Amino acid sequence: MSLDLNLVRVFVLLYETSSVTATADALHVTQPTVSYNLGKLRRHFGDDLFRRTGRGLTPTAGARRLYEPLQAALAQIDRTARQADSFDPETMPGRFTIALSDLGETSLLPRLLAAARERAPGASFSVRPLDVEDAESRLRRGELDAFVATPVLTSHRMVRIPLFRERYVGMLATGHPRIRGDAVTLPELAAEHHASVEGPSGHSVPRAVLAAHGLLDRVAVDATRFSMLPYLLEQTDLVAIVPEYVGEVFAASHQVRLVRLPFEAEPTEVALYARHESSRSPSQRWLVQFMAEVLGTLVSAAQLPPSTAG
Repeated sequence: MSLDLNLVRVFVLLYETSSVTATADALHVTQPTVSYNLGKLRRHFGDDLFRRTGRGLTPTAGARRLYEPLQAALAQIDRTARQADSFDPETMPGRFTIALSDLGETSLLPRLLAAARERAPGASFSVRPLDVEDAESRLRRGELDAFVATPVLTSHRMVRIPLFRERYVGMLATGHPRIRGDAVTLPELAAEHHASVEGPSGHSVPRAVLAAHGLLDRVAVDATRFSMLPYLLEQTDLVAIVPEYVGEVFAASHQVRLVRLPFEAEPTEVALYARHESSRSPSQRWLVQFMAEVLGTLVSAAQLPPSTAG
């Protein structure tokens, strides 16, 4: 039996989705058709390829050896054939579902939509809250077209596309009663009370920094969303640690300002996650390229001087 392109595509999708249902939906065929093709693949390779478990289809060792060369070959064929199977954003409608943290909604979504209004007037977006615990499975099931996250997530079923790196700064009320300059020392930081964020977005560096310097006991409020911080800080004397670009967005619209921290916090790399190119529809291929281009450059209104030790 020869191995035709359709069987290769079925194999790659089964490997990446772990689901006959999701594969059938992606290929617009019935589940029995996918099961029949899986039987042909098993006979061709003399291997079960996938076994059913509580988490769906689990690839065998043979399937794991086959995946990379077959996925690469399929991707190359798709790239070659793309002109005949394309998405024209200027003339075609497209509806996309993406997941962003509240920081992404605040700082990245306006840039993304502004560019989309110019380049893809028929496109519309459904924005879902980011939960890093289930984002990969939602992407695999087709519930998301892409998502943006800071944690490094590894899965053979998706690709990670770095967008930009940004450092952390302190944020406080414009008229804070004690911290006056454009930098804060460690003793000053230790004397203040803090606002912290714990939630499903995966932005863990601020709390890790506080913990590393023994300041968690100075946290006066824990919240789940960074977007509440400017409203809280402009009404109190609390201090928060935030990504610099987002802090600049907050400072432009609220009575808050940014200060240099007295220590180096490891910069965070913001990345775009999507299914492998060979598993994307033409419109999804456009979306991923569009998001990487628009969000791949950190547009900063004003860069603070390098952090210095206090």
